[in-house]
Amino acid sequence: MIEPVFIALDFPDAAAANTFLLPYRDRIVKPALKVGMELFYAEGPSFIRELREQKFDVFLDLKLYDIPTTVGHAVASLAKLDVQYLTVHAAGGEKMLRAAVANKGAHMKLLAVTQLTSFSEMDMQETQLTNASMSESVIHLAKLAYYSGIDGTISSPLEANLIKKNTSDSFLRITPGIRLAGDQADDQARIMTPKAAHENGATGLVIGRSITKAVQPIAVYERVLKEWSK
Repeated sequence: MIEPVFIALDFPDAAAANTFLLPYRDRIVKPALKVGMELFYAEGPSFIRELREQKFDVFLDLKLYDIPTTVGHAVASLAKLDVQYLTVHAAGGEKMLRAAVANKGAHMKLLAVTQLTSFSEMDMQETQLTNASMSESVIHLAKLAYYSGIDGTISSPLEANLIKKNTSDSFLRITPGIRLAGDQADDQARIMTPKAAHENGATGLVIGRSITKAVQPIAVYERVLKEWSK
């Protein structure tokens, strides 16, 4: 299953996001959009409703992580916004993940974050006080999410094929940490190009600054789509 190319709306407010989206509003097929913490906390649910009224598919990336009851109630509230995708954190454990699944409704897909793409293996081991390798940790968390009923993972494209082999081909593998050849890595440690991510088992990708900071963002978006679909 091939999921969309999500454009990450990493903007401080709705005004900046809407300026960027202006050229996309009249397209018959609109891009899917990722809204993260910065923009959601600045603008709240009303901005998500606005995007949905304009027929954009929305991936709400809040990485929910709390006790099971709290996460379950949060998912139920967010499901009312009619978002297509929502993130939780796999490290919250089986009970939390199952509570999220029980409250997601019929049309929302839940994606579990394994390890942040800004983490190197050394960062992960030092921060989480573990001797596990990055691959071992990601596989463990992906399997935990899979057997808890989550629809897929958010992980580095470097681990997409490992997740596929240890779960199921139908288990979604959405990958941030995407950069076009020649782009700066910025704060991402584990990255790939769209083409390489696809070849390595990703089923969807998230790309932000390569598009949102481009002089010609639509041309770059079309280039990403072309690379992704090859």
